[in-house]
Amino acid sequence: MSALALPLGITRRSPTFAVGATIVLLMLLAALTANFIAPFSPTLAFPYEVLKPPGGKFLFGTDGNGMDVLSRVIHGTRYGFGIAVPAGIIMVLIGVPLGLIAGYQGGVIDEVLLRVLDVLRAFPSIILALAVVAATGASLVNVVLVIGLLDSPIFARVVRAEVLALRHSTFVRAAVAVGNPPWRVMLVHILPNAILGATAQLPIRMAWAVRISATLAFIGVGIQAPAPEWGAMIRQGAEYVISGEWWVATFPGLALIGLVLGFNLLGDGLTDILDPRRKGTGK
Repeated sequence: MSALALPLGITRRSPTFAVGATIVLLMLLAALTANFIAPFSPTLAFPYEVLKPPGGKFLFGTDGNGMDVLSRVIHGTRYGFGIAVPAGIIMVLIGVPLGLIAGYQGGVIDEVLLRVLDVLRAFPSIILALAVVAATGASLVNVVLVIGLLDSPIFARVVRAEVLALRHSTFVRAAVAVGNPPWRVMLVHILPNAILGATAQLPIRMAWAVRISATLAFIGVGIQAPAPEWGAMIRQGAEYVISGEWWVATFPGLALIGLVLGFNLLGDGLTDILDPRRKGTGK
């Protein structure tokens, strides 16, 4: 019974978090077990089974190359998490230290870092990502690096705002008074209290990373076929929708919506749980 106490308590505190976590965990499970649960290889073509409608041995039908759409959708979860997770890590590794230093040090350091962050956020993200990926190549690594770099200023600003609110608090003044060096004050005393907002933002920005990578693939700049990436699959299927082969684009589109929705609900739920100002509001 005690093993169920924590998840049940979290579910009561934030049903939104529970729904989002369920969606994300189910899709993560699909990504981890794709080789076992997918009926076929995602790049296996059936030349005599091109554009077969859903049913029979092809539950989601086949695409224009005769590949099983269900198998490609399942394996596409690996690209979704393979982009969202490392991009999220990069956002945090870049943004959190910058926000921590800028908020605590203030002065010239704060102004310089803020201006650098403003430059990164001055251009529309999709346009800048499109330009950088087009210049550096449409590999998975390049897409992850570009997305992680572009979104790191959000984490820097969130953490900086928290640090500014905590910098003159009693426990920080006490830590300085007993002789703690600045790095210890920032890492041990301020960071654990300033990281909560960034933690709640992480799933939301991971959803953004999935959307941006799919958009890049859809417009022909990101990861391309035959890789089972959802954006590339939607792009391929879009040309068949008008002739009635709706399933080629619909199923990867639904998978994309599901993962993005799961991450967003997870982020909203974390905000409910971690933000003390929302406790007892019934939200």
